[in-house]
Amino acid sequence: MNDFAKRVQEQEKALENIRHKLALLPDQPGCYLMKNGEGTIIYVGKAKVLKNRVRSYFTGSHNGKTQLMVSEIRDFEYIVTGSNMEALILECNLIKTHQPRFNVLLKDDKTYPYIKITNEEHPRLEVTRRVLKDKAKYFGPYPNASAAQQTKKLLDRMYPLRKCGVMPKEVCLYYHIGQCLAPCVKEVPREDYEQITSEIQSFLSGGHEEIRKELERKMHEAAEELYFERAKELRDQIMHIDALMEKQKITTTDKKDRDVFGYAVDKGWMCVQILYMRQGKMVQRNASVFPFYGDPHSDFLSFVAQYYSSNPALPQEILLPGPQLSGAAAADADSEEAGEAAAKPPAGADVATTEPTVLTDSAEPTAAEAKAEAAAEAAGLVDAAGGAEALQEWLGIKVLVPRRGLKRQMVGMASDNAKVSLDEKFRLIERDEERTSIAAANLGEIIGLESLHRIEAFDNSNIQGSNPVSAMVVFTDGKPDKKEYRKYKIRSVSGPDDYETMREVIRRRYERVLKENLPLPDLIVVDGGRGQISAAVDVLENELGLFIPVCGLVKDAKHRTAQLMVGDPPEPVALPRDSQEFYLLQRIQDEVHRFAISFHREQRGKSMVSSKLDAIPGIGEKRRKMLLKHFGSVKKIKEASVEDFRPLSIGEKLANDILKALREES
Repeated sequence: MNDFAKRVQEQEKALENIRHKLALLPDQPGCYLMKNGEGTIIYVGKAKVLKNRVRSYFTGSHNGKTQLMVSEIRDFEYIVTGSNMEALILECNLIKTHQPRFNVLLKDDKTYPYIKITNEEHPRLEVTRRVLKDKAKYFGPYPNASAAQQTKKLLDRMYPLRKCGVMPKEVCLYYHIGQCLAPCVKEVPREDYEQITSEIQSFLSGGHEEIRKELERKMHEAAEELYFERAKELRDQIMHIDALMEKQKITTTDKKDRDVFGYAVDKGWMCVQILYMRQGKMVQRNASVFPFYGDPHSDFLSFVAQYYSSNPALPQEILLPGPQLSGAAAADADSEEAGEAAAKPPAGADVATTEPTVLTDSAEPTAAEAKAEAAAEAAGLVDAAGGAEALQEWLGIKVLVPRRGLKRQMVGMASDNAKVSLDEKFRLIERDEERTSIAAANLGEIIGLESLHRIEAFDNSNIQGSNPVSAMVVFTDGKPDKKEYRKYKIRSVSGPDDYETMREVIRRRYERVLKENLPLPDLIVVDGGRGQISAAVDVLENELGLFIPVCGLVKDAKHRTAQLMVGDPPEPVALPRDSQEFYLLQRIQDEVHRFAISFHREQRGKSMVSSKLDAIPGIGEKRRKMLLKHFGSVKKIKEASVEDFRPLSIGEKLANDILKALREES
């Protein structure tokens, strides 16, 4: 038995094992752990109903990234929990422990300053960027380190907590100027510290206005009495308060501390935007951009859970968005919102550069909000309220998914900014035409070609060998030429044999090129390494008599473009990852992969619809098409009554057979 046959046999055995385990899944909440052929955990997820969620990975169609993950699954385990909250906590802990490569992993590449009152016998004030679970009190985050340091300096002057890190043996200057209680030589009652800590907490939690007014009064008194140095010192303190509590662009009518979340997804990437609202004003925001592989809203909730598991500085309230809509529902909602553009900040507006905006509550949802909410319910999207409830129970603070009014506007603003950040990422990737053309010419020189005008790239797609397809994209002078794209259904290959699939597609493509006298490419790009290159070259030279350069694009363990291979025998070509030439290859590989995946998903969806109806006795191709045309989808057929079939001349017996078969399958 050769290696390929052995691999196929192992895959079939793994799939059979998965099918048996799927039948035993319980109707309970819990976590599931997906494993690859080596037993490594590659994805951890949570579910309100394990049976439904885990089965969904092995039925229906998925986007390209999820499909990639599913193609690697060879086994799974699950852990039943008592509630959604337990599942959320367990998922967070499992992700931290195993670091699965397909999970959203929280990486804090940017931190903000916090003011900290230490939990010590003799507490002191600190400015820190590390929030620890040490029972200290944290306040923040703040707009910048300078404002936080100046605020600490102001508080040090106003409240006599100790300033030294190590207790000295005698009193220091701070005691003599009234800024320290000298715990090094005197016994300080615990009540005094509690009162000072309470006053500082009140100051940082909104009482600064009263302090500011008092300082302003003293400043004017000092100026009138010609104590200008004292007046200047008081003025500086007022300026420091203003720096901390500087007027923000977005304000609310209450004074609560909130973290407002929003997210956007596109091309397999997610951006999560956090707006930090402190005392009713937005003091900071943070954007995280990362690839995701599972359900967008579930992965978003995983991000939030990880964020707070390592950040004990909790606000008073957390606002979360609901699941995002897609397709026609999203388009309808967008069209409704277009008419409201004058009444609220434009979608995608950068909140840091808009004029000050006061958000006011409204009693009723807008038409767009109502439509989006109804569409979300109809689509059976992820249980957003259940996720928020689990977070609330875990963190012990209010967590809301607002549907209307002021809080809905705040979440919408966060989501709009997430979309802006994501669009910026793709705009930075999309280079201008001149640089792209130069990159194509330079790539030709690197490979050793006199010109590189036309590139044809190929990629194959299947899941465990089912519905195998291939696709070709064309780049002319470094730019995609979509009218030249082609799709191929694989005819002669059974099972996941990438080499034979490549042979078939290359043969079919260039036989047609020769027959119809179509333009030949300057370079053929295949997705893969030496094996795929050799398969393509063998067909071109030995079967068709064509001598066209072929190169391969090899991906790394994270499915990203890693290196270019050219020559006979193929050898890696060193290209800097930040070069225009490497980026061009990356775009080609991403585009052909996207095109192949979308075609595969389309074919798989069609085959699933066909199999459901074709398996019913008395339903042939003609009746299947008639049913789908009349009802619109298999789901609508399943929800129909016997009477609904009469206009199609389908009798009661056959109608009952159809409904019974579809409902039993679901």
